[in-house]
Amino acid sequence: MGKVFDNDIKFVSGVGEQRAKLLASELGIRSMGDMLYYFPFRYVDRTRFYRIGEISENESSTLVQFRARVTGFAPSGEGRNRRFKAFVSDATGSAELTWFKNVRWIEKRLQVGVEYIIFGRPSFFRGQLQMVHPEVEEVMSARKRPEGLQGVYSTTEKLTNAQLGSKGLYNIICNLWPLVESRIEDPMPEQLRAAHGLISLRDALYNIHFPQSPELLRRAEYRLKFDELLGIQLNIQSRRTVRKNRYNGFMFPRVGDYFNRFYNEKLPFELTGAQKRVIREIRQDTITGCQMNRLLQGDVGSGKTMVALVSMLIAADNGFQSCMMAPTEILARQHFASISRMVEGLGIEVHILTGASKSAERRASLEAAASGRAHILIGTHSLIEDTVQFDNLGLCVIDEQHRFGVEQRAKMWTKNAQPPHILVMTATPIPRTLAMTLYGDLDVSVIDELPPNRRPIQTYHYFDSARLKLFGFMRQQIALGRQIYVVYPLIAESEKMDYKDLTDGYLSITQAFPPPEYITSIVHGKMRPDDKREGMRQFLAGEAQIMVATSVIEVGVDVPNATVMVIESAERFGLSQLHQLRGRVGRGGEQSYCILMSGEKLSKEARARLDAMCETTDGFQLAELDLKLRGAGDIGGTQQSGLAFDLKIANPTRDVQIVELTKQVAADLLASDPNLVRAENQPLRELKARYASREERDFSMIS
Repeated sequence: MGKVFDNDIKFVSGVGEQRAKLLASELGIRSMGDMLYYFPFRYVDRTRFYRIGEISENESSTLVQFRARVTGFAPSGEGRNRRFKAFVSDATGSAELTWFKNVRWIEKRLQVGVEYIIFGRPSFFRGQLQMVHPEVEEVMSARKRPEGLQGVYSTTEKLTNAQLGSKGLYNIICNLWPLVESRIEDPMPEQLRAAHGLISLRDALYNIHFPQSPELLRRAEYRLKFDELLGIQLNIQSRRTVRKNRYNGFMFPRVGDYFNRFYNEKLPFELTGAQKRVIREIRQDTITGCQMNRLLQGDVGSGKTMVALVSMLIAADNGFQSCMMAPTEILARQHFASISRMVEGLGIEVHILTGASKSAERRASLEAAASGRAHILIGTHSLIEDTVQFDNLGLCVIDEQHRFGVEQRAKMWTKNAQPPHILVMTATPIPRTLAMTLYGDLDVSVIDELPPNRRPIQTYHYFDSARLKLFGFMRQQIALGRQIYVVYPLIAESEKMDYKDLTDGYLSITQAFPPPEYITSIVHGKMRPDDKREGMRQFLAGEAQIMVATSVIEVGVDVPNATVMVIESAERFGLSQLHQLRGRVGRGGEQSYCILMSGEKLSKEARARLDAMCETTDGFQLAELDLKLRGAGDIGGTQQSGLAFDLKIANPTRDVQIVELTKQVAADLLASDPNLVRAENQPLRELKARYASREERDFSMIS
């Protein structure tokens, strides 16, 4: 793509050392290539100039530009309250421009009697045209823009204060383009471009920043999306081929006493058809001689842990150890307690190791794992420490895998000379198309049915004004012997966010539900481990009727007697998190409820999330909606999806056709030229390297 792409962004006119540091810290832009691949998020038509008299209130929802002369100023206020007004006019009318920020800079820039190009969002007060923080540019010295639409770039407050708002970023792109335009090398073979109607990379990058027409903008977006998704698919499918060819898998041919006795004597409920299907898929993986690398998706309460336990028992039947890694101590302890209880009397030795393990517990677990005596070792990220050694590790289960970094997960591969089978589980449903495409190096299993005795959780949305009604309902449930979660988004009050906080909430709850008649426990992430365990113990033992917590209880808390989940400031949470929290109730035979509390003022997106929660309990439907509401964004982030790819322009939900096309193109290319060594394919190696995921780079280190 040209070595010029690697040049430091500081060498572009208008950047320099200080701005380069700011661009790196705020947007991750360090090179000319980074800047060129920082795309606008929308476009405005800068070819049309209005007259002031032509601008009406109908234009208040869009951006407009006009030419006008400054007729006077009206500065006011001092310090932070300082503001600056400028009055401008043309032959058809006048307007008032106001700035609250960068006042000194704008004061020095404007002069009475000079004509400026003014660009911004219009508003009206008593019939007077006004603009707040418009862009202004002297007509005589205005930059000659490429004809057509102008991109609008996302920016930050720090960048805006350094004159690097959208216009500042656009100016950098304008200065950058002459430095790179003749040095852009196209990584796409000409034959492939012709076959799929793709414009050149140079034309695509030019028209994504300086669109010459709506049609050229559409073709530019298509080409760049194609590059991005093809690069990702080449990485995914190459990695899958290498793994299957390079790594032999341990053989688990035997189903013996551990499995059979558990299935016939200990199984607490009949497995669903979906659970049985997934167990068959795992069994097939472990008798082929190839290393299993499988993603298990299942909605909250669908029985993923049972599938994992059965798989670990099959490993034990074949003389292998298993480990299970959970993201939090609460979840690890929960798994340890439930699995120990279920395998009691079978001769299966289960141990636990977390960062909070006492010395005696740590020594016992380490010795049992190293000697081979431990059939199952459950823990947190402590399991990846070098001190943890296994005698014969055959299966590694990673629960809530999106909460672990790539390097943490990959370290489990090194616990044996021959990598163990890997089963990664998530209760955060990922839309099927997205999972099958971007988790293409994994075999995907889905548990898509809930146990038959589960009652659907009834979900309701109330505003804060209904709090007394909520407290009355909580008292009714407690009178029936039930328990209640109350979850807050924050531990302490934040000046920046008007959301309910746990500290204040705990006081309100204990006032409305005073001891000793009511006992309220508290759990949050900043508590000491012993205090957190005691708060959990009180609730698990039924000593506390109410648990006040942050989202630390999003996973891993299983209290069948808890029937009510109250989520305060529910508009603060994403759909996935709301669904996870709701899944903490409904685990017993009684009807359960989820109450979403919010302020009166809700954004359109927040209202859509809360309405969706009330309409469905299907995690896959919510995942589809979540992607549509949020967009794909950085689906490489670990917060929601755990995927390893940073998409800058493609959206797997909206671009399904390109996803499927590039998946097939990558398969065809690699089938005939696995290492892309043919002359016509060699440029694609650069494309593949550009879109190598974090996980791909980590995979190459341990391979």
